[in-house]
Amino acid sequence: MAIIISGIQQIGIGIPDVYEAWSWYNKNFGFDLPLFDEAAEAGLMLPYTDGKPQERHAILALNLKGGGGFEIWQYTSRKPQAANFEVQLGDLGIFITKIKTSNVQKAYETLQNNGVEMISEIVKMPNQSAHFFVKDPYGNLFQIVKSDIWFKEKVKSVFGGNYGVVIGVSDIEKSKEFYSKILGYDTVVYEEEAVFDDLANIPGGNHKVHRVLLKHSLAREGAFSKLLGPSTIELIKVIDRKPKKIYENRLWGDLGFIHLCFDIIGMDDLKKECATLGHPFTVDSANSFDMGEAAGHFSYIEDPDGTLIEFVETHKIPIYKKIGWYLNLKKRDPKKPLPNWILNTLRFSRKKHKE
Repeated sequence: MAIIISGIQQIGIGIPDVYEAWSWYNKNFGFDLPLFDEAAEAGLMLPYTDGKPQERHAILALNLKGGGGFEIWQYTSRKPQAANFEVQLGDLGIFITKIKTSNVQKAYETLQNNGVEMISEIVKMPNQSAHFFVKDPYGNLFQIVKSDIWFKEKVKSVFGGNYGVVIGVSDIEKSKEFYSKILGYDTVVYEEEAVFDDLANIPGGNHKVHRVLLKHSLAREGAFSKLLGPSTIELIKVIDRKPKKIYENRLWGDLGFIHLCFDIIGMDDLKKECATLGHPFTVDSANSFDMGEAAGHFSYIEDPDGTLIEFVETHKIPIYKKIGWYLNLKKRDPKKPLPNWILNTLRFSRKKHKE
């Protein structure tokens, strides 16, 4: 079977209170569809949890307007730890999550009116695309960017889902090769080295950096490709200071952006390809995980700087939980997107924000 990457499934976010965080993301970014909501033991992540299984509670929340989701993740067996230094632009790991919007000005006004911490005015990227930065209550940075590609335009929210990430790296060329060959981000939108005005208000934004925005030239395929849509990866190498590892001396699941997850098909072939390219699986569920409301096969690899990339091959998802309707994805053409009417039924599981 050929390897199929359907898009960014979710960004993992380690937070101190799973329901408080989901309420905030629901209200402010429109992540109102919980695909799963489960408390369980993370027993397979031992390389990243100090060799011990850890209890956790996670919610995978989506925005039906289109884009990747949030895996909102809370330790319940220990107190999640923050970095013991101020994380800055260019530090190694996932520093910023991109959220797409249909209207940058309206998105800015909406978040400002909601009392969200605004980190910048509306500014321009090197390709002249408008964007701005905000911070959630837990110190996580989000970049709001314009998109014209949507799964469901009539969704009321001006926001869509995850559109990619900004990742600190130590070697631009090695990282470009990794994200191109394994994940398909093979097209450079811009590549410049400077102190950038549009980054001035974020921590470390006053330093000179090498900055590369990547996109994928091929349209994504697979069951969820219409919903997840296209995405970008932005690489940042700081030039005039030595970067720190964002998760140095901390565990996966601690506070911050813990991993970037891709929905894929063809896990066995992907395992061989990653090993051949020098990035073997470090975690492999080997058969099937079962989250009660969703099931599949997951694995992890590390980028050249140790940033965690997760792959999930989904086998079962809940379509309409109230009547026990689940969809078995192993019995269909792997390249074919799910029909819109099936994805639209996910709306029955949406939950409105509660103050």
